[in-house]
Amino acid sequence: MDLRLELVHRNLAGERLGELAREYGISLKTAKKFKARFLRLGEPGLLDQSRAPHWIPHKTPPELVRIIIAERQKHPTWGPKKLKAVVEKRYKREFPAASTIGDILARSGLVIPRRQRRSHVPLPTHLHTALAPNDIWCIDYKGQFRLGTGTYCYPLTVTDQFSRYIFAVEAMDAIRGESAITVCEELFREHGIPRAIRSDNGAPFVSLGLAGLTKLSAFWMLLGIRLERIRPSHPEENGRHERMHRTLKQETAKPPGTNLLQQQERFDRFVKVFNEERPHEALGMKRPADIYRKSSRPFPNRFPEPQTSDYDDVLRVTKNGYITIERKLIYVSQALSYMHLGLTEQPDGRLLITFAGTDLGFVDKDLNRVLPLPP
Repeated sequence: MDLRLELVHRNLAGERLGELAREYGISLKTAKKFKARFLRLGEPGLLDQSRAPHWIPHKTPPELVRIIIAERQKHPTWGPKKLKAVVEKRYKREFPAASTIGDILARSGLVIPRRQRRSHVPLPTHLHTALAPNDIWCIDYKGQFRLGTGTYCYPLTVTDQFSRYIFAVEAMDAIRGESAITVCEELFREHGIPRAIRSDNGAPFVSLGLAGLTKLSAFWMLLGIRLERIRPSHPEENGRHERMHRTLKQETAKPPGTNLLQQQERFDRFVKVFNEERPHEALGMKRPADIYRKSSRPFPNRFPEPQTSDYDDVLRVTKNGYITIERKLIYVSQALSYMHLGLTEQPDGRLLITFAGTDLGFVDKDLNRVLPLPP
């Protein structure tokens, strides 16, 4: 600022502007600009000016903004796409993109941001250490990736934590609990039932319902399998399984297959090599197939039902997740559809709900609802 003021004063005192520009190391055009701003605005004209353009060609004209706001005020529940379609038809001209209209509504205070809802409830459990094959199986969906056709592949992976034996890597077109149940049942029939299954807190392993149960986790519990869930954002608690995922991605998805069938062939080759040929340092350079043995707990021909003698009453859950108590329908969980629950009356009059040997919560008959137990 001082140098600019000095340059202008020297020029007004009679020195040539071109010579002053060379002395101060600036162009003649810049020197003329400083002089013009000084003559028009005085000393404040020599301060740094805003470089923001005075006219923005892609900015929405004010008259269109007024039309959009007025239409939104008439229809408070209409979103940007509907508003765009209506005003373009009415005024027969092109309006900004729906995303831009959304920004206009937000700046005008006409959008109430939705409260973000968790996609699942984190319900971590105590984790055990596998001391033998089938003590703990690990299950997860490896991160999805695009196939050559542009569609996504969601690999479902199941391993034995102790031996690192891979039971399955199934190429899925979506994450579905029903598909996971089918895969698990096939594995249980072939290898037997593990003592525990470890998963993360995502779908289809955990839900927002009672005790975080899903149809998949309820299926496991019905077979007497203990549920283990790692803490959110702690993949290291399932580190052996995650380490296998990294090798799986390197060897089967770079590049990916053209379609799900081709990708499944790559997965199958990887599983065979991983189990039967690839030595593991953590296993003393043995192969997983050298260590893994089938479970001594076979898949049952019939699912066990709770014994009436163990509870005051045994009720069957309806298709929609309800039980009937004293002619009242009380919602429990749709994950338990067609399952049997044991009910035990407590001294305070509440009914304790038990499923597959695990207490889930209390029926409060006054509130006509189930109060879940603390995690």
